[in-house]
Amino acid sequence: MADIRKRIGKKGTTYQVRYPNKATKSGYAFKTFDTLKEARAFREDSKARKKNAALRSGIGSVSSAIDKWLDICEREGRDGRDPVSPATLEQYIYRSRIMKSYDWENSPGELEEPDIVEFRSWLLRNYSRDTAQKVLSSFHSVLIEMKRRGLVVEDPAENVSIEVDSRYNQPPRIPTVSEFQEILKAADRLANSKNFEIAKAWERYRPMVYLAADSGMRPQEYLVLPVESIQESGIRIVQALDRSNHIGPTKTKAGRRYIPVSSGALDLVKQYAKKHSSGDFVFPTRRGGGYQRYNNYLRRGWHKLMEEAGMVEEVGGKGGTILINKKYTPYALRHFYASMLIEQNKSLKFIQTVMGHEDIKMTFDVYGHIIQEREAKLAGDEGGILPNIMSLSCGSSVASHA
Repeated sequence: MADIRKRIGKKGTTYQVRYPNKATKSGYAFKTFDTLKEARAFREDSKARKKNAALRSGIGSVSSAIDKWLDICEREGRDGRDPVSPATLEQYIYRSRIMKSYDWENSPGELEEPDIVEFRSWLLRNYSRDTAQKVLSSFHSVLIEMKRRGLVVEDPAENVSIEVDSRYNQPPRIPTVSEFQEILKAADRLANSKNFEIAKAWERYRPMVYLAADSGMRPQEYLVLPVESIQESGIRIVQALDRSNHIGPTKTKAGRRYIPVSSGALDLVKQYAKKHSSGDFVFPTRRGGGYQRYNNYLRRGWHKLMEEAGMVEEVGGKGGTILINKKYTPYALRHFYASMLIEQNKSLKFIQTVMGHEDIKMTFDVYGHIIQEREAKLAGDEGGILPNIMSLSCGSSVASHA
């Protein structure tokens, strides 16, 4: 944002214009004029240049800039990346409606940082903090894309953000070894039930549970596992369900990976696929041979497993009611798998790779507390500092030096 400052010095009264300039260390440059009229003309000329750049491109409104950004995301992909998945596009369309519903007074080329700050305030007053953060981030992406294409000169949203607590601030809930064993035993019991319908359903769910437990795969990956992904000694992940229950590529390149699996779990999967595979999916639906949806698996498979294993909890609901919740989600098997890799002292790079994390920071964000505990055990760290201090005190009281 350019501003004018009146200066009185040896040369008399002058007018200094401070304006954004990324070439300088401070991010601003200065130009001095003898008259206020000249200073104002320079400032307005700067605004005009930004506005004309957008007008020449056909991006005369914020709404048209957002539409162009959506089209780029859908048809060609931003910054050389693949086009976004249908589920991601659906999220972007939702956010774009929010962006467009704001009363933008200026065109994209005229926007300055205070305009974005006002937009942020509006978001925080009208939407949840999480939604506000995502919408502001998407609007920042709009301006970045327009700038890269030369349609606007500056990105005034560069230094405006909303902080949201990470979903990893609380460590994931991980079953104990005995609970993990009970989960597998419960799957065995259901698969051998005297009830034909239960046994028939768990003929499929049991190998899914064993595979999840021995590979750390996400539910959205094993639900649509292709037959050709079964390798001699492991599984190759190439696709996954998105939030709209559509099959697409894994969310990141790191998601496309190979995971070694034990022969016992892999044999279960191979035997089921040989008998029931639709030709496309290892675990197809019983009717039609299509792929399973996550919510169906959660309701018909996982929740039954938790009940059979006795892993349910009573929690208080509204009006003093008591609700019965399942203790773990399907992701618990993934977290347990990762915790065992850490316990076995596997390298962090190996853990990052088989878990499909895009970078090592993600691995630390989710499992850092387990890694720290494991490292302390390996180092034989008893905790505290007194043992070391006392060994150096030569018999004199440390307290006397306080």
